[in-house]
Amino acid sequence: MSSLGEYCKTLLDGTDLGEKLYQVDNIDFDLCYEPHESKTPGRPKHLEFSSVQAKFPKKTTFHLDEKKGVALHFFANHELLAIEMFAQALLLFPEVDTQTKKSVLATIHDEQKHLEIYIKRMNDFGVEFGDLPVNSFFWEYMPAVKSFEEFYALMALTFEQANLDFASYYRSIFNEIEDFESAKIMDTVYKDEISHVARGVKYIKSKIKDQSLFEYYQELLPDKISPSRGKGITFDFEGRQLAGLDHDFINSLDSYRDDFSVVNRKQWKK
Repeated sequence: MSSLGEYCKTLLDGTDLGEKLYQVDNIDFDLCYEPHESKTPGRPKHLEFSSVQAKFPKKTTFHLDEKKGVALHFFANHELLAIEMFAQALLLFPEVDTQTKKSVLATIHDEQKHLEIYIKRMNDFGVEFGDLPVNSFFWEYMPAVKSFEEFYALMALTFEQANLDFASYYRSIFNEIEDFESAKIMDTVYKDEISHVARGVKYIKSKIKDQSLFEYYQELLPDKISPSRGKGITFDFEGRQLAGLDHDFINSLDSYRDDFSVVNRKQWKK
C-alpha cells in the first residue's frame, strides 16, 4: 500500500510518461507526509517546458488531420499539467482533510484518462506527444498559491471552469466537420470537467464567511490572474449550473470585463 505523499511525488517528479499515468488502487490516506515542492515537474526530455511558442490551429483548418492532431497536442499538455498541479497541491498542503484528498485523487485519475485518450487520438492523425514544444503557463502560477483554497480558486474555478467553454466549443467544431470520435472525446472531457469544477465549488463554499462566492473567489486569485481567465470562447451557462455555481457567480463572471478578453483573440475568430 502506498502513501498519498509517495504517489504524488511519483506523479510530480517522474521523468517517464508512464509515471504520470500511473494509478494505484490502495492508498493510505492516514499516513502523514512532509510538504514537498518542486520548482519544475519532472518530465521526459521531449516534454520539458519550452520557451518556443507553438501556434494553435485556426478552426477553419480543422478538416486537416495534422491540424486536429496539433490541437489535441495542446489539450494533452493541459491534462499533463493538471496531473502535476493537483499532485503538487496535495504535497504542499498535507493538512487537507481526507475526503478532499480522495476527491482530488479522483480528479487526477480523470486527467490521466483524458491524457491517454488525447494521445491515442492525436496518434491517429500522425502526431506524437512531444512533437511540438509545450508551455508552462498554468504551472507558473503555482508558486503564488499559499492555501488549498487559493489552489482550487486557480485550478477548479479558473482553468477548469474555462475548459467548460473550450471543451464544449471544440466538441461543436469536431461535430461540424463530422469527426465524431474526437467530438466524443471532448464530450467526455466536458462532462468530467463539470464534476471537477463542482469539487472546487464545494470546497471553497465551505470556507466562505460573510461574502459572496464571487467576492471570495476574486480574493483568492493570485496577482495577474483575473476572473476573465475563467471564461472561454463561448460561455456555457448550463455546465456552470450543473457544477453548483450560483446565478450571482455565473452572471458576475459573464459580465466581468478587463483588459484580457478571450473572445477577442483574432486567431479564434477566424
